[in-house]
Amino acid sequence: MKKENAPCGVFGLLRTEIARAVADAGYTTPSPIQEQSIPSLLEGRDMIGCAQTGTGKTAAFTLPILQHLAHHAKRPAPGKPRVLILAPTRELAAQINDSVIKYGKYTKTTSTVIFGGVGQHPQVKAMRQGVDILVATPGRLIDLINQRHIQLSAVEIFVLDEADRMLDMGFIHDIRKVIAKLPEKRQSLFYSATIEPAVVELARTLVHNPVHVSITPDKPAVERIKQKVMFVSKKDKDRLIVNILRNKKMNRVIVFTQMKHVANKVVRQLQDAGITSSAIHGNKSQTARTKSLSAFKEGRIRALIATDIAARGIDVDGISHVINYDMPVEPETYVHRIGRTARAGADGSAISFCSAPERDYLRAVERLIQTPIDIDLEHALHCEESMTATGDAAKPGPKVRAPRGKVTVGANGQAKRRNGRRMPRRH
Repeated sequence: MKKENAPCGVFGLLRTEIARAVADAGYTTPSPIQEQSIPSLLEGRDMIGCAQTGTGKTAAFTLPILQHLAHHAKRPAPGKPRVLILAPTRELAAQINDSVIKYGKYTKTTSTVIFGGVGQHPQVKAMRQGVDILVATPGRLIDLINQRHIQLSAVEIFVLDEADRMLDMGFIHDIRKVIAKLPEKRQSLFYSATIEPAVVELARTLVHNPVHVSITPDKPAVERIKQKVMFVSKKDKDRLIVNILRNKKMNRVIVFTQMKHVANKVVRQLQDAGITSSAIHGNKSQTARTKSLSAFKEGRIRALIATDIAARGIDVDGISHVINYDMPVEPETYVHRIGRTARAGADGSAISFCSAPERDYLRAVERLIQTPIDIDLEHALHCEESMTATGDAAKPGPKVRAPRGKVTVGANGQAKRRNGRRMPRRH
């Protein structure tokens, strides 16, 4: 949504109290996905939407949901939400609920968010009081259903957000369990950043005669992002990140690492240099992750150091730069990472550190985005060996190493040493 002076487009279809909340947020011109989605959703149609974060997708489904509930106002029964929105991560679930509260502030709509990593008592209490809209992650939702604190028999609208990431994170069985408990008569909304065969197969089990909306272009939408790569030896990456972040103009930066312990190390290096930062990854408690994200949003820290798993669903306005401290293994991840900047029509910058063993990762990214990334040859730590690496020198080393004994793979796909102990995960 763009900020302008007079309301227009599909926002004119909204009830006065909802349109007023949208205007309060400073938005008057709908984004493309909102323009294409809202009329059909107001008619009660099912939908398959292909759109990445930062396109205005959350408002595209939140506004029609609030309109439906206002048109058909009734008190929700204890433990029986009227709307269920399923999201892959705690952070995304919390942000969706924030949007519900923001756009529904002049209505009598009630909502709550539930996820793991925190105590369940406040969540159970909220459900016992009854809520119109429940935003949830799959694991905690299944737990509370099994404990009979939540029933899905009264759900009128079901939203599955970021379905491709749900599948990536192994939630397919939980999703199928949730779908099986939904009433047959409902409106279903299905969103994914990519439409792959597994995603299509899941969508078919969920929607009936859907409207299709696609905002994802054939070429990844990275044109507004100024990209450059810095070739550097692995041992010099810490010095390079400190040198770069001494620039005070880089006031809100996300730094991506592959591994959790590397994220912690980067934070220590930055803090020692007097640069405020915090890490967010799977080993952090939900309380710590929420605290770090709030500090980042409020500008109390300049840099958020994140692994890909932890960063999924984070949507923060005003990110000036994304730095790939480690190149991503999957080229598509690069597009997701740098898409954290240049939102809502703004420009942004992305800087990638590339050591020799990551050279092939960079080549894969350039094939995906169909353009070479500009090389910064002027920085003091430039490494010619990294830039020209080919063959085995351009490939990463073993991902998992056992100091003794051979590595085997357990039934769950987790690598183990010969003595049966689990090897550490990479994210």
